[in-house]
Amino acid sequence: MVFADLFFLYIFLPAVLIFYFLNKNIRYKNAVLIIFSLLFYAWGEPTVVFLLILSTIVNWLLGLAIDKHRDDKLGLTALGGSLVFSLGMLVIFKYLGFIVTNLNLIPFINLPVPNITLPIGISFYTFQILSYVIDCYWGKVKVQKNYFRFLLYVSLFPQLIAGPIVRYSIVEKEISDRKTTITDLAEGSCRFMIGLAKKVILANNLWTIVENFFGGDISGLSVFGTWYTVIVYAMYVYFDFSGYSDMAIGLGRIFGFHFDENFKHPFICRNIAEFWQRWHISLGSFFRDYVLYIPIGGKIHPHLNLFLVWFCTGMWHGASWNYIIWGLYFGIFIFLEQLMGKKRMKAIPTVVTHIYSKIVIIVGFGIFYFEDFKQLGNFFKNLVGANGNALSDTVAVTSLINNCFLIVVALVACFPIGKLINKLCDKNTTTIAVGQGLKVAYCLALLIISSLLLVDATSNPFLYFRF
Repeated sequence: MVFADLFFLYIFLPAVLIFYFLNKNIRYKNAVLIIFSLLFYAWGEPTVVFLLILSTIVNWLLGLAIDKHRDDKLGLTALGGSLVFSLGMLVIFKYLGFIVTNLNLIPFINLPVPNITLPIGISFYTFQILSYVIDCYWGKVKVQKNYFRFLLYVSLFPQLIAGPIVRYSIVEKEISDRKTTITDLAEGSCRFMIGLAKKVILANNLWTIVENFFGGDISGLSVFGTWYTVIVYAMYVYFDFSGYSDMAIGLGRIFGFHFDENFKHPFICRNIAEFWQRWHISLGSFFRDYVLYIPIGGKIHPHLNLFLVWFCTGMWHGASWNYIIWGLYFGIFIFLEQLMGKKRMKAIPTVVTHIYSKIVIIVGFGIFYFEDFKQLGNFFKNLVGANGNALSDTVAVTSLINNCFLIVVALVACFPIGKLINKLCDKNTTTIAVGQGLKVAYCLALLIISSLLLVDATSNPFLYFRF
């Protein structure tokens, strides 16, 4: 089941809300969320819910063992068991086919390639579980002794299948004691509707452009057409993923949970380090806190650890070499910026840093898109006209003209316009009241437009469901 679906919007979600707010007892509310979350997850693939439940049972028990034997070897063994089990499940379901395929490239090896269906959201909920178990071992959070509360943390449907990766420490208290205020309902609903509009109005229409130009052989695509399409693709990924995050955060707020932000207008960054401080924040902070400072060979090797972080960042996104290259590509620029130092980076004119960062980011999204190496090679050649391709072509120019309004709206939406409007409206009581009224009308309009567009939509999968 997806958020951008009429069934979810007008049947599933209202049913959850009705049953959730029927009773003020927190146990009842938690039970409602668990039942509907498991139903939400099992909607498309009923069998995978058992894998989720198995993961929660095993790691809940290991968490209890860690708490009981924190100061002896059994605690460390329990931690190791959790890591092996969780990462092992991730490797089997997500990477085993990729690993076997690459092993078969070695002479005299001819292993059967397993055809295993990837459970939706396994990367997200596995990392949530790992963060909980590791934090329990480090003593950063108290072990959850109630299994069903732990199950709620892992399975909560707003963030279950496409993030953000919610740390247990963020929702630890709210799992057992939370309230939903009128402000939570209003702000959460508006946040959800804005996220829905990002997905349905912007991302879906941007994806149509991408498919038209990148959907087949791109060797004949012009320089302008290549740059135009990859820029559109970068915006598509942003609105698709940040739209889902907005919906997840908004839904969480409605139910009394306060998730951390996952995107902070990443395209306004001045360098690549800042981009990753603003893009998929929950994933970046996970690798920073749990991988960057892993002692390798008995001590921390900064460069080796940096390589490991960006290798894992790429690998997390998919079982394909282009994702690994994409992660290491950004890692190289992070490394170069660290070598230059913050003072030297600040000394570079702002215009130059903005141009530099946008070119690096946009080219990076091209690497992210093309899993086929031949197509990826054509992409790089097309960028500079090295493929014998023209500088421009009529089809790409016509597409830009026809989609000019969409492109302009998408570009404007990449900036923190909402924060600017809120600041202007917060000056006095009158503007606050008018601003709130306009905000409600604006969000309702977005909901109506999105709903109308969904009537004829045949497919609305979120890109990050694949990861």
